[in-house]
Amino acid sequence: MDTESALAALSALSQSTRLDIFRLLVRHEPDGLPAGDVARCLDVPQNTISTHLAILTRAGLLTSQRQSRLIVYRASLDRLQDLMLFLVRDCCAGSPELCAPLVANLGSCCPSGEPCP
Repeated sequence: MDTESALAALSALSQSTRLDIFRLLVRHEPDGLPAGDVARCLDVPQNTISTHLAILTRAGLLTSQRQSRLIVYRASLDRLQDLMLFLVRDCCAGSPELCAPLVANLGSCCPSGEPCP
């Protein structure tokens, strides 16, 4: 990931509704959610959700797939990984032991290899 791509992703996530959408869709991996369900879960009007979904999609943080009459959105976990790695690539100035708490906290996100809720 380059700086411009990272800035686009961070900019898309810097608005509270979009951050909520992304976090909701991460929790619903790998199946994703239809746009209407996202709107209902977050109690946001459909037209507002559409705008936010478009911004997140343009930033590469979401993918969408038409299933019959629905458009199902999914979080792009590959893009999230790229962004996280971009942010911590030079972690602790080459002293990886200083990053151990960060790695431990990320590891506890999904204990025992269980899928995230």
